[in-house]
Amino acid sequence: MGTPDTSGPAVTAPVSPQAKYLAQIILVGAQVVGRAFMRALRQEFAASRAAADARGRSERPQSAAASRIIGISLQEAQQILNVSNLNQEEIQKNYDHLFKVNDKSVGGSFYLQSKVVRAKERLDEELRIQAKDEKEKGWKAET
Repeated sequence: MGTPDTSGPAVTAPVSPQAKYLAQIILVGAQVVGRAFMRALRQEFAASRAAADARGRSERPQSAAASRIIGISLQEAQQILNVSNLNQEEIQKNYDHLFKVNDKSVGGSFYLQSKVVRAKERLDEELRIQAKDEKEKGWKAET
């Protein structure tokens, strides 16, 4: 007839020991996996930083900056365009050939064509950097 009294102490169901052990196992397992994940993440970050530092040391500062901006290293660009030295005529000749071969209208790959374009941009930038360095050396020799 009346409503039950809810102001009294709350009654909880007893928890079995198996449920407590299962909860502890799940908690410990999650902690172990979390620690392993964080350790792997730190190692990957350190390896990435070491590779970036090594790449930066092997190239001049301007060249390393160009690699970061364009997103392709000088060596990779040379491999894509199949050039061993920075010769403007050879670069242009190989670029023209690879661009035509990879044209989508003749069954080529737009992805490969874009890689060819990026490689040429990177090599052109390197030629520009070298010309600027030679010009600065000329100025320094005159003074």
